[in-house]
Amino acid sequence: MSVAPHTLFDNHGRPLEYVRLAVTDRCNLRCFYCMPEQGIQYMPKRDLLTYEEMERVVALLATLGVRKVRLTGGEPFVRRDLVPFIGRLAQIPGIDDISLTTNGVLTEPHIPELVRLGVRTVNLSLDTLDRARFAAITRRDELPRVLDTFYALLAAGIKVKINAVVMDGQNTQDLVPLAELTRDLPVEVRFIEEMPFNGGSHGAIQIPWSHIRIREHLEQHLGALTPIVKQPGATASEYTIAGHQGVVGIIAAYSRTFCGTCNRLRLTAEGGLKTCLYDQGVLDVRALLRGDATDAAVTAALAHAFRHRAADGFEAERQRPVHQLSFESMSTIGG
Repeated sequence: MSVAPHTLFDNHGRPLEYVRLAVTDRCNLRCFYCMPEQGIQYMPKRDLLTYEEMERVVALLATLGVRKVRLTGGEPFVRRDLVPFIGRLAQIPGIDDISLTTNGVLTEPHIPELVRLGVRTVNLSLDTLDRARFAAITRRDELPRVLDTFYALLAAGIKVKINAVVMDGQNTQDLVPLAELTRDLPVEVRFIEEMPFNGGSHGAIQIPWSHIRIREHLEQHLGALTPIVKQPGATASEYTIAGHQGVVGIIAAYSRTFCGTCNRLRLTAEGGLKTCLYDQGVLDVRALLRGDATDAAVTAALAHAFRHRAADGFEAERQRPVHQLSFESMSTIGG
């Protein structure tokens, strides 16, 4: 893998090239694995980073070698003026790949503008193709709108990756129907191990559906999954299936098998830097920005955080203070 000459490497020799930027903590769905039924206590709007603050941070990250930005939430399209913001990010020198993760409910009207702005990939959160199960999982009856977005994205030529969280007793009957989408469509369907990020408290848990069991289940019903050579930094192990146009991916998000090549960072909606999904936040970027820190000071603080990353998600989890062992909602972290 080639990297830019100014790319910053962390203390484990991993290049840092990719930031997941949460533009809001708000969401129009209530997926039970992401947040409690009553929702979460949203941050006051004044506590969220402004678009201008986010642009400044991304520009500084670009000087350190970050070239890819993925916009997340919450649900990104809940925040007003998202599309003009994407246009401004696309103008930042060094940023050559902008993508986003969405639940698809509000996305379809914006697809022509996404194409115009050069958005090449959209990750679509979709855990089932069954309307009743979708409503049970998300606590909203919005599957038709999500599917409209899915087909409109494909028609517009945007690469679609479906993200499906595998939940025992909830949607395991949907694994094969979702994977069958790859038979006739050029789509990647990615199955994700369930993680303990729903805003509740958790001790050590065992997940019934590990990445190994997910693969075995798919092969029992669809035949052999042939591995595709994994690119450094990729979270998904990807597979082809004979006779299928698309590909299937499996993400060992809880088993954490991909940490050794992790090249990504997260910036939460309130400006917290996470160098690992499982850490408690390692830098308050918002405080720096609103404390009149110079660009040089912010860049130095970012670089220091990058050079003190946990080796993997297990080490990051161990480093959390005992009183912080309950995990935030993914809507707060940035899904």
